Amino acid sequence: TCGVSNTTNATTLVGFRGKHTTRAGGNKALRSMEPHVLLVSFPMQGHVNPLLRLGRRLAATGLLVTFTTVRLAAGGGRLRDVPEDGACADVGLGRLRFEYLRDDDDDGDERCQQLAPNDVLSHVTAVGPSALAEFIDGQADAGRPVTFVVNNIFVPWALDVAAGMGIPCAMLWIQPCSVLSIYYHFYESPEAFPTAADPDVPVELPGLPVMAMVELPFMVRPEYAQCLWGDTLRAQVGAIKRTVSWVLVNSFYELERSAVDALRAHTTVKLAPIGPLLEHGHDNGGGDDGAPAPALGAEDNDRCVAWLDAQPPRSVVYVAFGSLVNIGRDETAAVAEGLVATGRPFLWVVRDDSRDLVPEAVLAACRGDKAGKITAWCPQGRVLAHGAVGCFVTHCGWNSIMEALAAGVPVVGYPWWSDQFANAKFLVEDYKVGVRLPAPVTGGELRACVDRVMSGPEAAVIRKRAMHWKREAAAAVADGGSSDRSLQDFVDHVRRSKGPEELARLAQDIQIMNGPVNPVLV
Repeated sequence: TCGVSNTTNATTLVGFRGKHTTRAGGNKALRSMEPHVLLVSFPMQGHVNPLLRLGRRLAATGLLVTFTTVRLAAGGGRLRDVPEDGACADVGLGRLRFEYLRDDDDDGDERCQQLAPNDVLSHVTAVGPSALAEFIDGQADAGRPVTFVVNNIFVPWALDVAAGMGIPCAMLWIQPCSVLSIYYHFYESPEAFPTAADPDVPVELPGLPVMAMVELPFMVRPEYAQCLWGDTLRAQVGAIKRTVSWVLVNSFYELERSAVDALRAHTTVKLAPIGPLLEHGHDNGGGDDGAPAPALGAEDNDRCVAWLDAQPPRSVVYVAFGSLVNIGRDETAAVAEGLVATGRPFLWVVRDDSRDLVPEAVLAACRGDKAGKITAWCPQGRVLAHGAVGCFVTHCGWNSIMEALAAGVPVVGYPWWSDQFANAKFLVEDYKVGVRLPAPVTGGELRACVDRVMSGPEAAVIRKRAMHWKREAAAAVADGGSSDRSLQDFVDHVRRSKGPEELARLAQDIQIMNGPVNPVLV
């Protein structure tokens, strides 16, 4: 079962904004100190997905894992694929629980639709620390004390709370290791980067190609470095030196060998590529993980796959720009024009709030799914793995890149913000699996780029490289592969780690034998 009954005889350790309660005796499950990993996510879909996939991988090894975040989702609405509050599933040898942080300001769906990402970041930063401390106390009160905490980007306070309560912690970096290296060196040596006064300084970092300012992640550019997102990211990266013992990376060593080796030489933490972290059914686990299937989009899921089943092999142009990118009317019209001009069947993900931007003639051509199919959502991992897909037009978000590489699908990159410009550079110049679409997009340019990766003189070379990375990604997560070994090393570390509950119990045992002792020093 997923629950553990309460016991009595509490001893309190004072921690960050709250207490952490230990219990001595009366509960066999508690006295065995089962490892309990708490995953704390920023409420953005692209952040939730990889951390949730990590949770399933950890639980499958026999760990108890709890996933938490706030209910408010950056970008409006509710998070997809996150089960109801209090849900629990058996996953492999372990268990995966879902429980939201308490948020007294959460007024329901109406408020969710009104909050922009900036507002969500401010809100989460304000309410998160105290809510998390209370949450951790509640886990101990329920008989399942937290022994390890893992966070992702933009919730650095989770690491501070954990450290203040004596709980060891790690972070999951959900962008490439190369981008982590850029941020790490930027916060350590900002003078090596472009400034508003000198924007043309080339950036030369260990293990990375030379980069111009327009190729750098947004948060190191002068106009963004001092914003709330930049300040929060600075705290997250600073935790590498201050708080965490491990940095898990959603990448694989073979893909970023030089960047990983170079960053390892500059840090003392354990840097561990453990990816690709893929959606259920496309990673190395396979089978039924017991997690509830997503209710939202299930009908579109079936329709998208059925439509792909009817298309010739490697014929479909798949287009998706992520959950947060907002494309204007002119660019939407240009994408529509280019897709029609290719003469190829296309599957285009257009959010409901943007559907009115698609030209009526293109909507009409797609009625009956003849020229192409436009959908508000589709199961991207399944789509990219489908044999009918011939290329992927993407915003270059890292989750999408991992899925494309794992599926062996050539890419047309059209970056928008954040790490996407750096990712596009790596895709084209380092991984050599696609081409970059110039901005602003025109229908002619989109058609030309699609032709280059699907039928032009370069297409065979690009597809060969894409298939190479597909094999490397599969090998990395297979039993004994580089990512599999790194993940197992982390699991072993978690099992060896002593959370505050066990430290207090050991201190009590030592006190019985040798007199008073500070449990934090055990």
